[in-house]
Amino acid sequence: MLAEQELVAEARKLLEAAIIYYRGKPVGTVAAQDAETEALNYDQCFVRDFVSSALVFLMEGKPDIVRNFLVEVLALQRCDRHLDCFKPGQGLMPASFKVASKNGEEYLVADFGEQAIARVAPIDSCFWWLILLRAYVKATGDLALAHQPDVQQGIRLILDLCLEAQFDLFPTLLVPDGSFMIDRRMGVYGYPLEIQALFYAALRTAQELLLSGDPGDAYLQAVETRLGHLSYHIRNYYWLDFQRLNEIYRYQSEEFGETAINKFNLYPDAIPPWLTDWLPDRGGYLAGNLGSGWMDFRFFSLGNLLAILAALTDDQQSQRIMDLIEQRWQDLVGQMPLKICFPALEGQDWQTITGCDPKNIPWSYHNGGNWPVLLWLLVAAEQKTGRTELAHKALQIAAHRLPLDQWPEYYDGRTGRLVGKAARTYQTWTIAGFLVARTLLENPNHLALLSFDADPDVVACTI
Repeated sequence: MLAEQELVAEARKLLEAAIIYYRGKPVGTVAAQDAETEALNYDQCFVRDFVSSALVFLMEGKPDIVRNFLVEVLALQRCDRHLDCFKPGQGLMPASFKVASKNGEEYLVADFGEQAIARVAPIDSCFWWLILLRAYVKATGDLALAHQPDVQQGIRLILDLCLEAQFDLFPTLLVPDGSFMIDRRMGVYGYPLEIQALFYAALRTAQELLLSGDPGDAYLQAVETRLGHLSYHIRNYYWLDFQRLNEIYRYQSEEFGETAINKFNLYPDAIPPWLTDWLPDRGGYLAGNLGSGWMDFRFFSLGNLLAILAALTDDQQSQRIMDLIEQRWQDLVGQMPLKICFPALEGQDWQTITGCDPKNIPWSYHNGGNWPVLLWLLVAAEQKTGRTELAHKALQIAAHRLPLDQWPEYYDGRTGRLVGKAARTYQTWTIAGFLVARTLLENPNHLALLSFDADPDVVACTI
């Protein structure tokens, strides 16, 4: 194992080598630097992936690359593009971009989903862009960038995209499979928790950065209303602890009218057998998804951790999520922080839900794999909830294995013991995630870049 200083020096050197330059300016980082495997799209800068790299640069006082990234991605938001015969909404941000050249002139090539496997648009990119804009402003005090007319318009376009009235009765955001970190078919269509937590954080960001006046006031009012409804909905209907599980177990179904207790017509027999013994007496979490007659009882790490950081969960719920992670450490952390979801889909469930996806075999990739990039979110949430002993424990596990395994993209197996079968090495967000986690523990003040305080107006709002 490398000494701590050597480990950090290696990680920083690898991160610097991953930087992409456009017309002489740093604008992002490539997804991976695995020299032994065909690049495919890993030579691009993914908006989602860059967030951890950007946080490192902001924490180390190097904000220029983050500013350049924000500006260039915003320009791509406004470019004209078509997916076959269809033109997506203007607020959509690209999933990724790369630098190309023609006749000696460099230009950016963006992917809005038309080049992705299964051609799914990235719903989460616009939210991560907004969250990163807020982090940049908090780190630099550069409100002038956020107040520029084109940036204000960009924020409004994102809100237009996600606040538009549709055929829906819920305050949550309806999205298809593959539109966020789990970008393959995994039964996460509908109202997945990760998108709702990102949506909430993006609305909180818009609330902070949108200028009042015309047209900002109308957007600010819409944001405030949606925040209250979304917070109420997630905290009440997505929450799972043993008391709530008992309530669902005793539900009456086929209820009508406003007095219905089983509002989503959940059938008690749909409770999966693994959950009854796995859910501890002390602890809880937000379910992965919820819709008509259906609750996804799987634990999804990113959505729960984001909910804590965005103050979508209340203080008690945040602590109980940490209780769950502590008590189910072997299942969720194991030999590499952190499992993307638990449990894995197996047998006929894997066949029918994933379509026999050979990459998402049980306990691999998005189907129960362990992803080192989630370390920084785990450490940030543990720091916010005062559970730093768990953060140090998780960081120690990662520090021991990551350099030996050449900073892989993900790990396989029930406890994350094996390097992922198709994992790229020298994955940039793995490297950056480790650096962010370590820096957060060294300087807790950096937590303000990505954490939100509870909003008393939102908390008090009910439907």
